[in-house]
Amino acid sequence: MTTVVALVLALLATGLKDIHERNEAIYNKKALLTAIESYLENPAKDLEDEEVINIFDQQVQQIVIDHQGNQIEGVLAEDIELAKEKDKPEAERQYPVYVFNSPKGKVYIFSVRGSGLWDAIWGSIAIEDDFSTIAGAAFDHAGETPGLGAEIKDNPSFSAQFVGKKIYEDDGEYVSVTVRKGGAKDPEHEVDGISGATVTGDGVSKMLYSGLKNYEPYIESVQSSNKTSN
Repeated sequence: MTTVVALVLALLATGLKDIHERNEAIYNKKALLTAIESYLENPAKDLEDEEVINIFDQQVQQIVIDHQGNQIEGVLAEDIELAKEKDKPEAERQYPVYVFNSPKGKVYIFSVRGSGLWDAIWGSIAIEDDFSTIAGAAFDHAGETPGLGAEIKDNPSFSAQFVGKKIYEDDGEYVSVTVRKGGAKDPEHEVDGISGATVTGDGVSKMLYSGLKNYEPYIESVQSSNKTSN
């Protein structure tokens, strides 16, 4: 009997593997689209599976780059797991880039990952084609405290603060965006922190600074290419 049960369970696991992987892929794509909801007709969470697939097929270009900003052929952005990349030597890391083509222009979505109070935090940061202005942001976490650090995901007003912020100064200096305890003072480069979640807020700040900086070589190469073509 034990052998029969084990065999049945094995067959079920094998048969459901494709369904599980498809559902996980769509979940991750919805999370990514949350960062560009202002460009969508409906909130990402309300999109049907086929709508998500169509958006990615028709409007999203998936790119993978190395640490020098060079594009790597033959691999999709959705195949890159930042949790695994962080364990590699810096020179071997790969980073996903999603280019969303909209009537308003291209939007570049960069993935970042860091540490909160208790565990990993991560996010998708959408940047306008000036490569400085944030078009949208979406965050998630593995185990932040409900009602406190977990608000980076659960409270839409937190991520909404990032829209319009800039990651570069006017002179081209990279500064990223900081989550400030006690309230933002710099209207271009700071957002309000979450009351009682200072460590998580600091984690978001560090994640954004180091995570977005990984994409600087790619940003510079695209900007240089655009200048040449113009």
